Amino acid sequence: MGSILTTLIIGLLVGAVAKLLMPGKDPGGWIVTILLGIAGAFVASYLGQAVGWYQPGQPAGFIGSVVGAILLLLLYRFLFRRS
Repeated sequence: MGSILTTLIIGLLVGAVAKLLMPGKDPGGWIVTILLGIAGAFVASYLGQAVGWYQPGQPAGFIGSVVGAILLLLLYRFLFRRS
């Protein structure tokens, strides 16, 4: 349970950092970006565990989470861009 809470907190911070690193109009604004940050932290945790970078139950590092969030933000922008 502690690792999920840690991942959520890291995800909130990561969402804000991802928004600062990728400025511009996003469909959904800050709320969606923060949710993508949380999702990026979870994705980075599970991918990192799958390739052996993190132990099971260990959350992803901050940089890995930022990279995961930026990738999800790019994908989100690509799929839901405004016309």
